[in-house]
Amino acid sequence: MATQISKTDFRDAMARVCAPVNIVTTDGPAGRGGFTATAMCSVSDEPPTLLVCMNGRSTQAAMFLSNRRFCVNVLTHDHMHLAGKFAGATRDMEARYSAARWQTLTSGTPALSDAIVNFDCEIETVHVVGTHNVMIGRVIDVRHGSGGSALLYVDRTYTQPTRLGSFGG
Repeated sequence: MATQISKTDFRDAMARVCAPVNIVTTDGPAGRGGFTATAMCSVSDEPPTLLVCMNGRSTQAAMFLSNRRFCVNVLTHDHMHLAGKFAGATRDMEARYSAARWQTLTSGTPALSDAIVNFDCEIETVHVVGTHNVMIGRVIDVRHGSGGSALLYVDRTYTQPTRLGSFGG
């Protein structure tokens, strides 16, 4: 017998899952946009593919789907202010972008200059699951940044990892 899980219970449970913080950007004929996302992961390395989840009710959803490309910018702990801006602290897209330095990669999407890594993607397919669009992106370019400590999100707050060691040593 299936248990009915409330939206609140599910959200509270997912808040306990630690996730890297990313800014996902797009630019193209439909305009320039960007949002903060923790729902990003690798799908395949052959071909290089990843997925990003975006609320389909977002005012930017149609823009991302129309542009058919996005860039995942993996943030350091120094980018906490940017994560807040792109999470909706300001709706002014120019204000969001003016708070950092950007460059472009192969697709022409904005790539955060000092990100840990940038994944430049073309959208291969989109699956609608509940309230969200799961955008599957073929990675067409990668730029490795200078590194830094990752920005993480857990228990509804930002944090950074503490290195404890590695497997086997």
